[in-house]
Amino acid sequence: MSPIKRQLLILTVILAAIMELIDTTIVNVALSHMSGNLGSTLEDTSWVITSYAIANVIIIPITSFLTARLGRRNYYIGSIILFTACSFLCGQASSIWMLVFFRFLQGLGGGALLSVSQAIVFELFPKEKQGMASALFGIGVFIGPTIGPTMGGFITENYSWPWIFYVNIPIGITAAVSCYFLLTESPLKTVVKAIDWAGIALLVIGISTLQTVLERGETEDWFSTTYILVFTVIAILSLVGFVLWELSIHNPVVDLRVLKSKTLSIAAILTFITGIGMFTSVYLTPVIAQRLLNFTPSQTGLLLLPGALFALCGLMLSGKLLQKGVSPVIIVAAGFMCFIYFNWRMSQMDLDTSAATITLSLIFRALGMAFLTVPLMSLAVSSLKPDDIPQGAALNNMMRQLGGTFGISVINTYYARRTAVHRTDLVSNITAGNPYVADRINGYTKYFQLKGVSMVDAKLKAIQLLDVTIVKQTSILSYLDAFLLIGCLFALALPLLVFVMKRANKAAGNVIVSDH
Repeated sequence: MSPIKRQLLILTVILAAIMELIDTTIVNVALSHMSGNLGSTLEDTSWVITSYAIANVIIIPITSFLTARLGRRNYYIGSIILFTACSFLCGQASSIWMLVFFRFLQGLGGGALLSVSQAIVFELFPKEKQGMASALFGIGVFIGPTIGPTMGGFITENYSWPWIFYVNIPIGITAAVSCYFLLTESPLKTVVKAIDWAGIALLVIGISTLQTVLERGETEDWFSTTYILVFTVIAILSLVGFVLWELSIHNPVVDLRVLKSKTLSIAAILTFITGIGMFTSVYLTPVIAQRLLNFTPSQTGLLLLPGALFALCGLMLSGKLLQKGVSPVIIVAAGFMCFIYFNWRMSQMDLDTSAATITLSLIFRALGMAFLTVPLMSLAVSSLKPDDIPQGAALNNMMRQLGGTFGISVINTYYARRTAVHRTDLVSNITAGNPYVADRINGYTKYFQLKGVSMVDAKLKAIQLLDVTIVKQTSILSYLDAFLLIGCLFALALPLLVFVMKRANKAAGNVIVSDH
């Protein structure tokens, strides 16, 4: 392949991966508009997010199987076409459940755009530049979820919600045409003797019910709702059955035996935690900025921009450090420390925190993600045989997606619990004998009276305004607790690096060499 064609193909597959990752978060800020336009409740509309996540997590671990069965070129181009066509159909949906259905199909198409894109990028780089390949792909992994909410807010605010899906169409068509002319089959051939239908069925049932529980548990008050309890039991039985079945047959749809590699197993755990940090930080920051600090979507987007620029530099730097033989353990440790510091800074905010302060905090978050993405992807496959690398990469990518979904679910639950605690604490101090409360109510009352409101109504409005203040203060305190919890999780995971230090040092200068 000529240098120009090679560069075009690299650009194509990275853009395809970015497109898929953007769609994991782009709809979050448009749910209210969708709900009003399609005449559905906000709870039903949230299935637009849930269905995509379920499809994504189902398809990612069987990507290696489908690639071997259909051929990498056919499967990848077919996935792009499915993703693009369903993007158009999502925009055309006339009911909420039609949108949920097409969104699920879109997620099935999007699954290949992660693992296969990653494999293609690594294959196109020579052995000595594998660290740079990982950095380039890491750009897409980082940028996609980061800019998704910003893009969604801008498009929804200035156009209409269907355009958050229509923007995929020109990119998808371009990617499909480019891959048709440039993409070839992988030099590594895997023979699939039989289709593991039982494994596929157990995986689909287990992951879909688990994702439903994680996504809907908080809204439905967890196990007090019958279907959440039933789905939990089904998920446990199906996933345990899936693991036992896959380990007992010769041609499993997901070869879990690759997890015998201690390096891959620990890297998968760290990637899971990284997914929690990546997705929850992108979820929490816009919520705080827009709901509590009254930032516009555009201002929120500007908060993330400097961090994204620093992340690009950090990703390239981490790739070069790996290439020069620096241990991935050192780089991952630096990334975890940056992320711990980011969460600590965010846990110190208040309702008067400036945009500059949040922007600086997000820069540390961005650097943390940059230093985690490259070496973790490298470490995950560094101990695998060439034939096992696609399966290892797919499992690792699935762990990131699961981490994001699990993290948001846990944070929502934790936020609800902490909100109840903080409100009880604050309300207990709102008494008639508290001079600060009396001064605040009197001040609000005088303000409304100056606006022409009667004494009785002014006092009623003053009490209502005080309650609004309590709600805002309760919310900010609960969100700060959430950031602190995430920071503690990163700190607890840090010692795991000790167990892969020897392997990481051995692989430092020659990592992901065989990652196709």
